[in-house]
Amino acid sequence: MATVKPRVKVPKSASAGEVITIKTLISHPMESGQRKDKEGNPIPRKIINKFTCEFNGQTVFSCDLDPAVSANPYLEFTAKVNEAGTFKFAWVDDDGSVYTHEQEIALK
Repeated sequence: MATVKPRVKVPKSASAGEVITIKTLISHPMESGQRKDKEGNPIPRKIINKFTCEFNGQTVFSCDLDPAVSANPYLEFTAKVNEAGTFKFAWVDDDGSVYTHEQEIALK
């Protein structure tokens, strides 16, 4: 499998109380477990099954992903920023691997 690479777009700064848009993309094949290889053997399921985003220790967005989600899942959501801090993102794979990314945001 190619290297799993999370990418995140968060504004560098925001005004207190501003609602910002956060965009995430992770390079991942999201194998559903329903396809077969050239020899006819099932390809094992391997998907990102959970995503969470925390801001200063508080969960601001979380979702479960299913096999129907396409490769390289893209998520976009909003969050209200009341203070400067750090967003922490985590993608959990079927095999227990956790891919993380952190991004800071300052107040204007």
